[in-house]
Amino acid sequence: MGANRHMSVDSRGRYTPEAAGEVMPGSEGPAGSRSHNLISTRRASLMQEPVLVLNATYEPINVTAVRRAMVLMLKGVAQAEEMHNAEVHSAAHAHRVPSVIRLLAYRHIPQQSRALSRKNILLRDRNTCQFCVRIFPSSELTLDHVVPRSRGGRSTWENLVACCYRCNNSKGDRTPEEAGLKLARKPRPFTLHTSRQLMRLIGHRDERWRKYLFY
Repeated sequence: MGANRHMSVDSRGRYTPEAAGEVMPGSEGPAGSRSHNLISTRRASLMQEPVLVLNATYEPINVTAVRRAMVLMLKGVAQAEEMHNAEVHSAAHAHRVPSVIRLLAYRHIPQQSRALSRKNILLRDRNTCQFCVRIFPSSELTLDHVVPRSRGGRSTWENLVACCYRCNNSKGDRTPEEAGLKLARKPRPFTLHTSRQLMRLIGHRDERWRKYLFY
């Protein structure tokens, strides 16, 4: 889904300031604390920036976060193909942040759908409520059963959609038609094809991705 501004991870591969052994100048007192919090917020944001993952054959197969991409690089599982201008630092080294990484060993990618999960439903629906068509942070979205469970609706790709709390409360234990709501698009399984469509959408923000996504 590596470390960010500091390249240190704990024994479980997680970035922590303690593992980095970082000491922020002027961190003593309220002013230093505010400065430290601001830097930490920026670092956390950079750690979540998307990185395109290529198979050993240069085929795009996934999008992960900077943090995870750097863990793969540190383990020798992947290498950087394209770099950002931003850097992360350890006590002795500065490392540029990857934009595109490539796995060093070929990985077989099955054609079936991704695992059914809240995260993947929100990713498929692009964090967009499928009734009011507004984009929300993940924390402000829930999952809605198009056909309510009380009517026999199942928890499947075809019956689950991202939904804001307001629309979810408005729909209640009814079908969209009964509630006077309309789905933005018919829900479908999250396939490799869907994944690549999303890669292209995200890739518009980073021109380094384009030659790998066949624009």
